[in-house]
Amino acid sequence: MGRGRAKAKQTKVARELKYSTPQTDLEALQRELSGQPSDDGNGDDSFVDPYDDEYEERRR
Repeated sequence: MGRGRAKAKQTKVARELKYSTPQTDLEALQRELSGQPSDDGNGDDSFVDPYDDEYEERRR
């Protein structure tokens, strides 16, 4: 019991995902494909591996 509303909502969401046309930032896509750095500051150099030191110590 009560499955009807949940299924209807899932169907509605699935239809929205299937038939919607999301806005694509073509300029950001072009920058990514051409290899130019992005302006938002979320580059690969911001990632810090918290376990990097641990692995270095085990290799020695």
